[in-house]
Amino acid sequence: MAKSGLASRLYRGEAGLDIVGRRKLWFGVAGALVLIAVLSFAVRGFSLGIEFAGGNSFQVPASVGTLDRAEEQVNTALAAEGGGAKVATAQKVGGPGGEYYEMRTSQLSVEQVAAVKTEMARGFGINVDQISGSQVSEAWGSQVTSRALLGLIIFVAVVAIYLILRFEWRMAAAAISSLFMNLILTAGIYSMVGFEVTPSTIIGFLTILGFALYDVVVVFDKVQENTRGITANSNQTYGEAANLALNQSLMRSLNTSVVALLPVGGLLFIGAGLLGAGTLKDLGLVLFVGMAMAFLTSILLATPLLVLLKNYDPRIQAHTKRVLARRGAIARGELAPKGASRAAEGGDEPIDAEATALAGAAPKVGARPAGKRATGARGGRPSGSGGNRPGGAKRR
Repeated sequence: MAKSGLASRLYRGEAGLDIVGRRKLWFGVAGALVLIAVLSFAVRGFSLGIEFAGGNSFQVPASVGTLDRAEEQVNTALAAEGGGAKVATAQKVGGPGGEYYEMRTSQLSVEQVAAVKTEMARGFGINVDQISGSQVSEAWGSQVTSRALLGLIIFVAVVAIYLILRFEWRMAAAAISSLFMNLILTAGIYSMVGFEVTPSTIIGFLTILGFALYDVVVVFDKVQENTRGITANSNQTYGEAANLALNQSLMRSLNTSVVALLPVGGLLFIGAGLLGAGTLKDLGLVLFVGMAMAFLTSILLATPLLVLLKNYDPRIQAHTKRVLARRGAIARGELAPKGASRAAEGGDEPIDAEATALAGAAPKVGARPAGKRATGARGGRPSGSGGNRPGGAKRR
């Protein structure tokens, strides 16, 4: 017989991935990563774009040469007339008037802007009116940030209400904790690597929240299915049923994440990297990093955190004790395990330790006698042509 694939073994719980059982490890790793991210926020901070830090932007025609040459020439003009300012970012942008290079610098005065434009025109050999410039105030970036925070608060509130109505408050708490962990870790990567934060980055942060929520809801829906009525039997603990749900939905979550990351990766590596579409870089980068982190947090954090919260429920605690007591009795030989068919139906009842000795001897209510039926008997009736009819005579 051919061996079953990984997906089939995961669904049946035969792959042996004990994710929930190792939750202390995942919590420890998550705590260490959060600590590193917070230290990076405090020490390195973020590399803010001119929309947040304030600055100037210069646009020159792409006909002046390559992007590297244009950036070098602008830096030369800034060194001469810009008081030591440098180009922060340079990208090739397409517009109605054709392609052009956009150079973003730190804040310059009005006199410095005029002098830099004159020096740039002389270096490129073009007219001054072919170079356009604009100034961005940091107040605009602050306004974008405040609107983004307001959107985040509204999103979290709506998500919490939905999850409480759809599942329960513990699942809502675990899911929202996973969302915040996703944001913190993604922001930590931005801080440590030094990726520039732009308005597109903020939009990307809000976008990955929806993807992370989808991953968590898929897993929690399977957890709810596996744990429905779990306290009525003594075969599985809540944590084991939740771990089985994780195994069963792991391949689906992985496939969904891969399928979502492929176009985002194409947007980032091909659109921004090879084709030079700089406007796509900021959005593609945060989506790629955030979606990858969303998959990890939905698997390694959300469900283990849910199990931790559920274990404080007195009903779940009592159920776990019954399951462990029954397994201990079976291990000591005090209780014979019941048939697989009965176990699958949840027919096992929790066994009290004092009643263990009587568990195998007492017949069940309504059980048939263990004696063998007479050959040819039907429905417990004696064999014979007459059956139970009076007189027992055959009709002619």
